[in-house]
Amino acid sequence: MRISLFQGILIGVFSLGALIGLFVFATYTGSNKSAANVVGPVVIWGTLPKDDINTALVAAGKVDATLKGVSYVQKDPETLSTDLATAIATGAAPDLILSSQENLLTLRKLIKPIPISTLSARTFEDTFTAEANLFAVPGANGYYGIPFLIDPLVLFSNQDILSSDGIAVPPTTWEEIIGLVSKVALFTPAQQITRGLIALGTYDNVHDARGILSALFLQAGAPLSSYSSGDTLAANLGETGNGGVRAGQAALGFYTQFADPSKISYTWNASLPDSQRSFLAGNLGLYLGYVSEARYFVAANPNLNFNVSPLPQPATAALKSAYGLVYAFMIPLGAKNPTGAYTVASLLTGSTEQSTAALATGLAPAVRSALASAPADDPVAAVAYAEALYTEGWLSPAPADTDRIFSSMIGNVISGRSNLDTALSFAEQSLTALLQQ
Repeated sequence: MRISLFQGILIGVFSLGALIGLFVFATYTGSNKSAANVVGPVVIWGTLPKDDINTALVAAGKVDATLKGVSYVQKDPETLSTDLATAIATGAAPDLILSSQENLLTLRKLIKPIPISTLSARTFEDTFTAEANLFAVPGANGYYGIPFLIDPLVLFSNQDILSSDGIAVPPTTWEEIIGLVSKVALFTPAQQITRGLIALGTYDNVHDARGILSALFLQAGAPLSSYSSGDTLAANLGETGNGGVRAGQAALGFYTQFADPSKISYTWNASLPDSQRSFLAGNLGLYLGYVSEARYFVAANPNLNFNVSPLPQPATAALKSAYGLVYAFMIPLGAKNPTGAYTVASLLTGSTEQSTAALATGLAPAVRSALASAPADDPVAAVAYAEALYTEGWLSPAPADTDRIFSSMIGNVISGRSNLDTALSFAEQSLTALLQQ
């Protein structure tokens, strides 16, 4: 393909900006050693709450004046990719994008990757947690972004409910949860649920169902998606093991049993309100959600006496695993200040800036060194910091498309329209079709 003179100049400008910015990233060691005296204005579009990020930026700007020219615009994650494409086409692109891996595949064609020649795999892996590798370009050709924060999936417990039912500590394994259903769940004579133990089994009224299902699949050994050859991404809901059962079947079977009235684990159904609302109202003993939701519960119901603990693990697991959203800074095509953008992203990986951002948002740092010491007076942060070290994730289609496929899979199982294997196979085919578009 022939490249015009204008295209060649434009590519050269972007490449030069990348090299300069990545030199800054590679040599930056902390907020007291500013990478540049002036980075110029840097506009960030992101999916995290505006107030939280602005608080973090203001605090970081007081430590390092080079961050004072940074501004943040909150965007809807469902329209982020289309908004960005339009902005690039009209010459109005921001300088940085801040989003999680759940939007990476819809964004990657609009992102300028960081070449491996300027940011080595060793530096990246030594600096960031394991889940950050989701931002690696296939074929060891660089990285789509610089990781910033992690929002792990955790277990919330209604302390009043558990204590009144003689449960001293939250469950640490999934198997323990099944044993608690009979102690906590309450039913009317007509077997209508008036208080549930935990919201599992259905999809549309389980607030964080996509993350919960992802965690169960990953813990079962099903990667959900993987590169089959080169840069071809395909769904992988678990290979068939020695017993003739796919790894994903265990996860799917475990999840759906909680909505089966014929089983002792029955504690939830599709007629109940959204699970977050149920927990907030004190009608759920346990709730699976992201650690960032802790602040919402405190603000929405100050009388809710809840505890935060790590995501349960399979009883036989040798290693811990949890699902998390890892947010990263990405440089879009058409950024007006790519050099300043790289500088800002690198500055925000400093230990001081990471701790400041985590405090402002309620999330955990993505930098390993910053996770070494959680705030001593914050038990929620202690859980988030510890869990961030072993969070995992997967490269998925757009969240709305993933929800549609997962919802259909769950609905077909709990209605009896499909058995576990059939529902799993159809979901895998549907996900692969989207991943390869």
